[in-house]
Amino acid sequence: MQGLMLAVLAYSIWGLFPLFFSYLNHVSPVEVLSHRIIWSLVATLSLSLLLLRGRLLAKALQDKKTLIWLGVSSLLIAVNWLVYIWAVGQHRVLEASLGYFIMPVVSLLMGRILLKEPLHPLQAWAGGLALIAVMWELWIFGTLPWVGVVLAFAFGFYGLVRKVHPIDGLNGLTIETLWLLPFALGFIAWQLFTSDSQMGFGLDNQTTLLLICSGFLTALPLVLFAMATRRINLSIVGFIMYINPTIQFLIGVFVLDEHFPEARLVTFILVWLALLLFVSGLWQMQRQKQSSLSS
Repeated sequence: MQGLMLAVLAYSIWGLFPLFFSYLNHVSPVEVLSHRIIWSLVATLSLSLLLLRGRLLAKALQDKKTLIWLGVSSLLIAVNWLVYIWAVGQHRVLEASLGYFIMPVVSLLMGRILLKEPLHPLQAWAGGLALIAVMWELWIFGTLPWVGVVLAFAFGFYGLVRKVHPIDGLNGLTIETLWLLPFALGFIAWQLFTSDSQMGFGLDNQTTLLLICSGFLTALPLVLFAMATRRINLSIVGFIMYINPTIQFLIGVFVLDEHFPEARLVTFILVWLALLLFVSGLWQMQRQKQSSLSS
């Protein structure tokens, strides 16, 4: 029960991100990203020391192969963060939530195509429905829902890199933010020395505090998620993850009052059906696995 509560709390915090970042709409998305990188590094380093993981971090920093691949994953997570922050600022939270709804299906197809992982027929149908949903958007609105597509594929490839080259979440994020730190500091320095640039940090107490908290808010659900995965089955954690985009969707519609065309409801219905097939296939695969182990 404790593991379940930790997982729900982690995904609920991630789901509330649109509400948090909506208070930073007056700040440049690149500046928000820069501060998120800087303060995430401060948070993860502090937690690593507090949780006595310094030796694991030092060991990872000495592994050149791990460092190179975490450099790749750092670029992917930076793209994901920047597009997400921009989407919230442009009142496109619904498109962002669409990306996180289809992300598990994208990851599943990547695993099948690139890693030759087993795929249940229901999950293959889930991938087909997700593709139809994207094509429906293209036909009805004349454009791809690129925000959702970029978020899904950036995070999907990020998960692929982290799966092939595993490292614990806390130290992994620490090294990724170390890779991104020069770019973040470079942008902040450019803002400081450019008279035309308006900085959000220092503009007022609330903005400054929110920018600092963005890093700690990034690290907190990650730690809770890691604690949850050690206590409950990973398939349960995977199912609970849909709390995140569901909360984002509800915030976009009922709190941020985003425009929701009726035609887009078809997109979400197709995606929700895809998720139903995805979870059903996952559940059947788990049952088959347990049956084979028991026999």
